[in-house]
Amino acid sequence: MRAASLKPRFGQPFVARNSEKSDRYKWVALSNTTVGILMATIDSSIVLISLPAIFRGIGLNPLVTSNTGYLLWMLMSYMVVTAVLVVSFGRIGDMVGRVKMYNLGFAIFTAGSLAASLTYFGGPGAALYLIAMRVVQGVGGAMIMANSTAIITDAFPEHERGMARWASTRWPASPGPSSG
Repeated sequence: MRAASLKPRFGQPFVARNSEKSDRYKWVALSNTTVGILMATIDSSIVLISLPAIFRGIGLNPLVTSNTGYLLWMLMSYMVVTAVLVVSFGRIGDMVGRVKMYNLGFAIFTAGSLAASLTYFGGPGAALYLIAMRVVQGVGGAMIMANSTAIITDAFPEHERGMARWASTRWPASPGPSSG
């Protein structure tokens, strides 16, 4: 086999001719993107549950009129950034590489989460810092959300795309019936 025939076309991932390796890639891609989407989706609303503890920890009363903006932006910053950037990051992922963008998004999201957990000071400065870290998480979440579906679409052939959802309920059993 010539080396040129192994080179992927623009916008398509490299999938080895060996079906065992490509089958493994499909399921690794499905499991990784599922974890990423779950993490990014949960983060959009999980802060709502922990807001009392967050504001108690930084010593700020969010119900005081001058602090209401901190409360609102703590909730909205992640979702606003994600909604604004998801389409752009999808296009950049098409040009640069979806897996690269997904991995970068995962790293940015993780770094933002770790940095937010290291808030060691209090008051309005801590609230602004946490909002900034939510923005960083939103950038990573947008990269994850924009490229996850495209990675699964690239990993599974057209006749198996519906099976990805079906087979994930039967893991680690066989991926399902073949479409003869």
